[in-house]
Amino acid sequence: MKKILVIVLFIAAVGICSFNTGKISTGDAWYSDTLRALYLQPSGKWPAPFIDSGVSWKELGMLPESPLYQNADSVKQLVHLGKMLFFDPRLSGSGQISCASCHVPDMSWTDGRERAVGHDQQLGKRNTPSLSNIWASPKLFWDGRANTLEDQAYGPVNNDIEMHGSMPQVPATLGKIAEYKKLFANAYGSEEINVDRIAHAIATYERTLVSRKSDFDYFMQGDAGKLSDAALRGLHLFRTRARCMNCHNGPLFTDNQFHNVGLTYYGREFEDLGLYKVTGKAAHVGQFKTPSLRDVMRTRPWMHNGLFDDIDGVLNMYNAGMPQSKPKPEQVKDTLFPKTDPLLRKLNLTKEERQDIVAFMNAITAQPWKVRIPVLPK
Repeated sequence: MKKILVIVLFIAAVGICSFNTGKISTGDAWYSDTLRALYLQPSGKWPAPFIDSGVSWKELGMLPESPLYQNADSVKQLVHLGKMLFFDPRLSGSGQISCASCHVPDMSWTDGRERAVGHDQQLGKRNTPSLSNIWASPKLFWDGRANTLEDQAYGPVNNDIEMHGSMPQVPATLGKIAEYKKLFANAYGSEEINVDRIAHAIATYERTLVSRKSDFDYFMQGDAGKLSDAALRGLHLFRTRARCMNCHNGPLFTDNQFHNVGLTYYGREFEDLGLYKVTGKAAHVGQFKTPSLRDVMRTRPWMHNGLFDDIDGVLNMYNAGMPQSKPKPEQVKDTLFPKTDPLLRKLNLTKEERQDIVAFMNAITAQPWKVRIPVLPK
């Protein structure tokens, strides 16, 4: 404690502005100890992050709890029903694909694939996003086309490539199973099975999906040894010169907004116009929802198209400012020509600094909870 107090007093004496300019050498012997003391303070005393003007942001923080207390008598049976439905392949047209086919608990609710594989082994267009802490997201899917988890539940079931089913037909399928009638009665007070109840039950189960605490969370609780020196340096870079906080902020490391990171592939094989396909607004071309970085090292491959399996490659792209496409002469007047978000710019981070950020990425990644696969009604 005496050592930490001395360091804190030293910080007060020299000021913390030099931490934000990046002029302090990470090779200085006292650098990591100084950072450790600095970041063990309440977050309100941390160095100011590098945030662009006009950006709405929240400070990084502890992993929040689900707003749904799943063991409460009022929702316990509903959560149980939702879990059954989530794992039941009979919601699909083939009777072989469930929600859990793509959102695997042991894989942090992703599938580890470049793009999702659905009905008849068809390859989807986008990477499967994690469902961890999904209850905190105001918009669902990479393009934000669903406003609630209930709305989202309809999408995969009705999608010809994904589950190749029909939500209006699911009640009849489940209605033939006596045990499901009992489960719906326990959850809703009557045996009626309808699409709204199915969607609501699945959404309720998904609202219980919370990440495990990471080393970063334990560090914030005061366990000074939970972050390595490299992870501490990565935390500081994340908040300052790496400019990550402009999009990945708050306790879940996302602004829940939409950005064009330069990977639209306009006019090429992997073209995906993102949010534009939902809103029809030219300004939204190529914009995709900012994913949470909680458990990020377990959710590879990354990006909306899943084309990036190497975290070093991802950081190299961000360090270079991401692709900044220039229109060809015939595209100059094209109102849909994608524009990379101005928040992205060249960072000039060294290899060692990028490695420190990777260390921090590991520190906000935790092992998933063990989920017992339910025995389905017959």
